[in-house]
This record gives sequence, C-alpha cells and structure tokens, in this order.
Amino acid sequence: MKRMVLIGCVVLAMLAEGCIWGPAGFAQQPRTAPVAIEGDHFVREGKPYQIISGTIHYPRVPREYWRDRLRKARAMGLNTVETYVFWNLHEPRPGVFDFSGQLDVAAFIRMAQEEGLNVLLRPGPYICAEWEAGGLPAWLIGDPTVKVRTRDPKFLAAAQRYLDRLGKEVGGLQVKHGGPIIAVQIENEYGSYGHDKDYMEDIHQALIHAGFGDSLLFTSDGADQLPNDALPGILAVINFGPGDAKRDFAKLAQLRPHQPMMTGEYWDGWFDAWGKPHVHTDAEAQAKEIDWILSRGYSLNLYMFHGGTTRGFMNGANMGSGAEARYEPQTTSYDYDAALDEAGRPTKKYFLLRDVIEKHTGIKAPALPKGQPLSSFPEFALTESASLWDNLPPPMESREPLAMEALGQSYGYVLYRAKIAGPQKGELRIDDLRDYAAVYVDRKDAGTMDRRLGQSSVSVDIPADGATLDILVENTGRINFGPHLPDGRAGIVGSVRVNGKAVEGWKIYSLPMDAPGAVEHWSKASTAGPAFHRGTFHLDKVTDTYLDTSALKKGFVWLNGHNLGRTWDIGPQESIFVPAPWLRAGDNDVVVFDYNDLPATSLRGLDEPLWSK
Repeated sequence: MKRMVLIGCVVLAMLAEGCIWGPAGFAQQPRTAPVAIEGDHFVREGKPYQIISGTIHYPRVPREYWRDRLRKARAMGLNTVETYVFWNLHEPRPGVFDFSGQLDVAAFIRMAQEEGLNVLLRPGPYICAEWEAGGLPAWLIGDPTVKVRTRDPKFLAAAQRYLDRLGKEVGGLQVKHGGPIIAVQIENEYGSYGHDKDYMEDIHQALIHAGFGDSLLFTSDGADQLPNDALPGILAVINFGPGDAKRDFAKLAQLRPHQPMMTGEYWDGWFDAWGKPHVHTDAEAQAKEIDWILSRGYSLNLYMFHGGTTRGFMNGANMGSGAEARYEPQTTSYDYDAALDEAGRPTKKYFLLRDVIEKHTGIKAPALPKGQPLSSFPEFALTESASLWDNLPPPMESREPLAMEALGQSYGYVLYRAKIAGPQKGELRIDDLRDYAAVYVDRKDAGTMDRRLGQSSVSVDIPADGATLDILVENTGRINFGPHLPDGRAGIVGSVRVNGKAVEGWKIYSLPMDAPGAVEHWSKASTAGPAFHRGTFHLDKVTDTYLDTSALKKGFVWLNGHNLGRTWDIGPQESIFVPAPWLRAGDNDVVVFDYNDLPATSLRGLDEPLWSK
C-alpha cells in the first residue's frame, strides 16, 4: 500500500511539473504560461527562459511521420519547434480554404504540444522557404495589377482574409489559451526586400485582427537589414549562417541593446538548386558556434532541424538583381544537410548538436525513437507509353500567347500551338519565358530554351507548305526571394516571334498535370517526344525507400497517385524519397512524364539517396 501511495505521489508531482506520459516515456510538456521579455532576456513563470528551437515544415513531411520527427526534435534537446504556414496551399483559389489532411496545421501544432514542444509560428503572408512564390498564391502573384508585399489595398485585403481564416484554425492554440504557440512572426525578412515600415505595421495590425495579438510578436531578418523592418516595441531577431554569430549578434546588440538576443534562423545547412553541386556543410564548425550562442544565454532556432521534401511543383527559385542575375530553381529534395536527413534519420550533426544542447541545459534528452527502415527493390521496366499529343484537353484560343494564370491554372505545363507559314528559316524568339520550353515543328524537336541559362531563342526551318508550331512550357518554380518576386506569372509572358514577326492565332492547352488517371491511349510501342510512361513494381514488405530517377531526363513522377516531385538529368538530385505510407504491399504504380524519349527505361528502389558526381 505504501508503495502505491509513493507511486501516486511521484505521478502527481510529475504532473505538477508539466510532465506527460507517452510511448517514448516521460516528456516535459510546455507549460501553458507565456514567454515574456524582461530586459535583455526571456522569462517564463518568473524564471529566465532560453528558446532552443528547430524548424520542421509540416507540408514537407508526410503526416504519418509528424510525430516521429517531433519526438526526434525532443530527443535532440529542443524545447520548441518552428514552422511557416503556406498560404498558397491553404487558399488554392480565392476564398477557398483547405486545412485538411496533410494541411491540418492545427493538428501539427497540437501534436507538437503532446510531444513536449513549444511552437514558433511564422504565418507570412510571405514566407520564402525555397517554396513556390515564397508561399504567395499563384492566383494572387500572377495578377500584374496586385502589388504584393506593399500597402496595395488588394494585397492587404487578400492577406487579411487569409490571416483571419488561419486565426480561426490556430488562434486558440496560443499559449495564453492553453496551446503551445509562444510567439508569432510579423511578415518574413521584409528588410531584405523593402523598407516601408507602414506596410510592416499593416501586417502587424492584420495579425492582431486575426487573433494573434495574444502571442509574443517578432520580426526576423539579416542583421544589416533589420533597420528596414524592425518595429518599435516588437522583438527583433536575426538570421545568419555559420561563422557570422559573433559579428551579427554584435550588430543586433547595437541596434536593440536592451532586448533578448535570438537568432530566428541559424542556417545549419543549405538547399540544392538544379544544375548545381549537392550541398555539404561543416557539422563540427556549426556545433562550436551553437555552443558559443548557447553559452551566452542567447536563444536560437535551427533552420532546418529537418528539411524533408518539396512535393509536386512547389519548389521555388532564386534570382538576384542586375544583369548577371540567373534564375535558379530548387530541387525536389529539401534535405538541407540538416540534423535529420530527408528520410528522418539522425546525422552526425544531430548527435553533435544534442551533446552541445545537453551541456548547456543540463537536461538529459529523451531516448531517440527507433527510426523507420529503408530498403531497396529490384529494377522494373516502364512498359507502356502515352504520347502527350494524344492527351491534350480542349484548347483556349487567343490572338497572343497567354500566361498560365490567364488560363485559370497555377502550376504544371502549358502547350502553345500555332500555324506558321513557310518556307522560312530563322530564329524563333520568346520575349519572356517562364521557365523552360521545348519547341516542336510538326512534332519534330527543334530545340529547347532554359531560363536558367538565359536562353530565349532556337533556330527553326519551316517547309514551303507551312507547319504546326508547338511550344511546351514548364513552370519550373516561381521566384521565392528577391526583387523579381512581384511578377510571378508563368508560361509565356511576352510575345513569340519568328524572324522578328510576331506569331498570332494560338491554341493554348492547359496542362496542370493534376492526376495520372486522366492519361489515356496507352501503348506498348515506343513513343517519341513528350510522353507519359508507366510501370509496376511489386513489394512483399513496405518500407521507406528512394526511387532511382537517374534514367529519366526532364519531367516528374507520380507513384500510386502521389506527385513525388520533379526529375531533371542536370542533377544534383538523382533519386526521390518515397515514404512507406505512400507504398503498398503488392503492386505499386509509377507514371513518369518526360519531355524526352525514354526507350527501354527501368527504375529501381534504393536504400540511400543518389546524387550526381
């Protein structure tokens, strides 16, 4: 009896301390007390408090794995998790919202609380994140009359509608209402884009209107950009990469000498761009710098703790300013060289950072959860093909080419078709291509144009009796950062000219590539040109895997109806992570779309990612 009383007392004591019992054992649940500012430090329940956070983006991780990633965050010693909110996913059409399934951000936040984590929420409206258009909806950013990230009433009205709807979903999860959200960001790195403090105050008030005024509010930017967007009386935090901590914290202390010191993004890795080498960073150097940060009592958010995967057509692109600026779309993989790799496995960096965090907190982190197994599977052939030419929807007719958004389309491909008189040889030029095009004359390949390379023309040879001109354009990812963000139109934005004369009279085919079930006219015969290709592989046991895409050229892959993401033979990515919940025991169906001929092509499963040399 005494033993039972003793056990009961221990349990009650642990509950009083905010502990919960879960499958992983006892975990420290965030107390429902706010994090406040007293002078130059955070406090919670009257005691100094240090935020030690890491970023996980809920859309980049299968919902079935959210809890696994959150538990691994706790097991590394983090007390907080941070996420952006992705406007373009939640409002795919004006006034039409989706917070279901994979997009149930409230469920992600509640799960974080169940796993003993606070939440930093970064709702935008702009988020960057190497995400399509920085999270701004295609229907909004594709309208040239809307001036995004300004005081334009049309932009502010759209942003307010989105934030108000988000507030209904997650406003009740702020810490003052018993939830885990301790802080909410105002806009995102606006000082790297503009310097209109009135606009920043508009977004500040929009968040309050949406119900987020109960949280600690903050802005974040590079140390040199903070003067452009830091608001009076609002916490300002800084973003920087390895090697810059001492310098940039000194700048923050000079700008805001009597507030807590925090990095909102410590870039503990980096993202990959198509056609560039795969990124590797120095884990030991980062651990030493984070050791220095924590030793000063400063707070920190690791960007990223776990990167995950940018599925479908949601990758963004970078493009700087000036004549030498080059368009650089990002890869499907968002591994980021983070503490957890793309498949959720702890890396060397994970264990180094865990040791550093434990050294400074003195808290022994929970045991690391057992990871999901990865396995390979044998080659399988793509045995059937269906030509794109046989799978075109009804066209829209227009005198001039139309941008993708004018078709009511947000992502994917557009085919532009026109009749060209002959005979003539010369240059076909597209004035403003967004972003990659293959040109066909009577369905014969005449060349490609790639915005990355600054290409805007190909040579054509039109026979005497004329020809059908086809231009197949891929939106390779709208720009997510920098001065070119505002004009996010995709497809052909300017004119098409042959030997200087504008081509008129177009049939335009919208190809959003929504689902593989719409593809028809399959054949076992070899199919030339842009086409769909399909095959089946059998699994006796389902595990995580990587699909080897090194035999493919340029396009994307569906697996069991899921758009896994893009493929491109310029590298560095040559495989795509496939989570076990998207597979099934028995037969699994793969459909590939590719610009190029794929004769006798086989794919396979790998237990490690594949990168080009």
